[in-house]
Amino acid sequence: MAQIIPIKELKNTLYVSELCHKNREPIYITKNGYGDMVMMSMDFYEDMRKRIEFYEKLLISDKEFEKGEYGEAFIRLEDLRKKYELQADNI
Repeated sequence: MAQIIPIKELKNTLYVSELCHKNREPIYITKNGYGDMVMMSMDFYEDMRKRIEFYEKLLISDKEFEKGEYGEAFIRLEDLRKKYELQADNI
């Protein structure tokens, strides 16, 4: 479940850091009752960045597939799964 905290909670840096690492999801920071920022642990950020990069490359493979370049797309997909240590059921 998404964690939402007011900006004044940022004064307690240890608490916010623990939230980021414990929940393994972004922490939404509000200012005057409105969304202002998002914080996350470095591990979560790196995982998210890898997934985004993977999906971008998957889109390229999908376009190759549409052009009839089937073999290359499947080989590329398998290479990306290995590189980013992703299982087929994770994507």
